[in-house]
Amino acid sequence: MVFGRRGERVVTLKGGEPDYRMLVEAMSEGAATLSSDGAVLYSNRKFAEMIRRPPGKVAGIAVHSLIEEKERGRFGTFLAMAQKGVAKGEFNLHSSDGSLVPVHLSMNRFQGYEGHALGMVVTDLSGQKLKQAEEMRQAETMNRLLLERAFTAQEEERHRIARELHDEAGQLLTSLLVGLRTLEDSRNVKDAKAQGHRLREITAQAIDELGRLARGLHPAVLYDHGLGVALSRYAAEYSKTHKITVDLTLGELDSCNLQPAVQIRLYRILQEALTNVARHAEAKAVSIVFSRSATALQVAVTDNGRGFDTKAVTVSSSRLGIPGMRERAAMLGGTVSFTSKGTGTRILVQIPITDQPDVQPAVRRTTI
Repeated sequence: MVFGRRGERVVTLKGGEPDYRMLVEAMSEGAATLSSDGAVLYSNRKFAEMIRRPPGKVAGIAVHSLIEEKERGRFGTFLAMAQKGVAKGEFNLHSSDGSLVPVHLSMNRFQGYEGHALGMVVTDLSGQKLKQAEEMRQAETMNRLLLERAFTAQEEERHRIARELHDEAGQLLTSLLVGLRTLEDSRNVKDAKAQGHRLREITAQAIDELGRLARGLHPAVLYDHGLGVALSRYAAEYSKTHKITVDLTLGELDSCNLQPAVQIRLYRILQEALTNVARHAEAKAVSIVFSRSATALQVAVTDNGRGFDTKAVTVSSSRLGIPGMRERAAMLGGTVSFTSKGTGTRILVQIPITDQPDVQPAVRRTTI
């Protein structure tokens, strides 16, 4: 049925109407024929189901009245656009039970009828919106977990600093205090000079220890000279402090042109890995090897210590700082994996890279 100068007319498809209606009724989307002012002339069952109305009660309803109130002004513009060509947009329709149904409307005039009839296809977006809502909920949950873990990591770092200050710097300062009291009781200048010399050595040790803690918190050399130099200096200091030999192979690290954010996160991952070796592995030696493929930078950290149960660590790994290592790698789009077979442990860090090296540099290797 269309409206024209001669009033209402019924237009058929010259014997093809049953087949046409069968096709439209079989659609998984809603379909309707509208008058030029947006009144429903015909709709399939799917559209009637969307707005929770019996199929026989849909004809004559103005689509404008189904549109959510705050969207009706936009729908008026949409309807005018459909009179000239294809119009597409998302709206919310009122159903008979009072709920809102998010839909995508695609509307166009019928060719040959001078814009007096419009065809409309309606896609129900309810499922899609519930997918988007679930994704948002999951993203919010993940952000909350990341924040909680970040706070946990901060507290663990503060606890580590406090312990090291107490165990190392605190003991040195206590020795310094005792030495100063002994200096007061010196019987002669010779004894006082000898005690003063010992106090200078203790003071130098305290300064070195505090400097080591400061460098661990903020590795200025990393920002000034890059990851390779920073790791070389850290490995040397680590070897001297813990009496563990470090074999550092930088390989093609310099060819990767890593951004500062990537460098600092890699540095922290390796710092945590070496800290675990010193605390838990009872190792005598550890190697760090950088390599790269066409798409990724790889770092393997291998020690000759006593190893651990990787399956148990998967369940509870906060003690080893493993969640922090994995999260830092994940922020770079990478992964951290662990392999341990009773003797020794291998940690493999993989970070995706996109740049290609212009020159293949010689492998740099340092044994400390």
